[in-house]
Amino acid sequence: MKKKKLLTTFLALVCCILILTGCGISVGKKAAQTDNWTKIQKRGYVTIGVDDTFVPMGVRQKNGQLVGYDIDLAKAVFKLYGIKTNFQTIDWSMNATELKNGTIDLIWNGLTKTPERQAKMAFSDTYLRNDQVLVSLKKDHIDSYTAMQGKVLGAQTGSSGSNDINKYPQLLKNRIKDHDPILYDSFTNAFIDLNSGRIQGLLIDSSYADYYIAHQKNPADFKTIRGAFPPEQFGVGMRKSDVTMKKQIDRGLKKLAKDGTLEKINQKWFGDKADSPLLKNQ
Repeated sequence: MKKKKLLTTFLALVCCILILTGCGISVGKKAAQTDNWTKIQKRGYVTIGVDDTFVPMGVRQKNGQLVGYDIDLAKAVFKLYGIKTNFQTIDWSMNATELKNGTIDLIWNGLTKTPERQAKMAFSDTYLRNDQVLVSLKKDHIDSYTAMQGKVLGAQTGSSGSNDINKYPQLLKNRIKDHDPILYDSFTNAFIDLNSGRIQGLLIDSSYADYYIAHQKNPADFKTIRGAFPPEQFGVGMRKSDVTMKKQIDRGLKKLAKDGTLEKINQKWFGDKADSPLLKNQ
């Protein structure tokens, strides 16, 4: 009986400590009106929202470890300031809301700069360029966007690809079945449906598509069509009030580009395919 009481007391104490220290919690509901850099420095960690199925930017391995290009880059930037990184999996379609509510401090996960997003948040300097590509199975003989006439298209909910489908309807939206794509919570699930034939095309970030296809047993089974949609820029999303955060991240990215760290991370995850404007400005 005493052991049970002691255990209950211990668990209650742990809960109190977690609440008091704010472990895993961001800066709170007033974050959107505050420059939070000093508070984050004092706390010692920054909370970063990610989609943990987005290879190679951030993906959860079977052992639970989170790895990826953006994971390595974020850790390297904040190491310069002695700040730890706490990565929190979020519903990608709610990323701007999570940021505004203060449950996360940043969105650092292959986030494309768009006018719609820039109206809601601030962005770091561009650290990687990307574009949207149409992926299909070679056996379906889809060699152009025109060949998607009457076919079923997939995209991720809240992705820049799904936004582009609506923004440039003449490219795909007006051709596909029911004039609307099937939306998925993750590209992982979208590829499952592509491979099973439930969809015939998938509009997806080239960074994800290239990595995914290269790591399949038979990469030649896939067809990738590029070039129809405008090129994109990846940046770190943050609250507009976090002016100091933006300055420090931009400064950190430039430092990593100068000392060779960025090039090492690029080679690790993309080989020679990484298109980083920061390196071209050196």
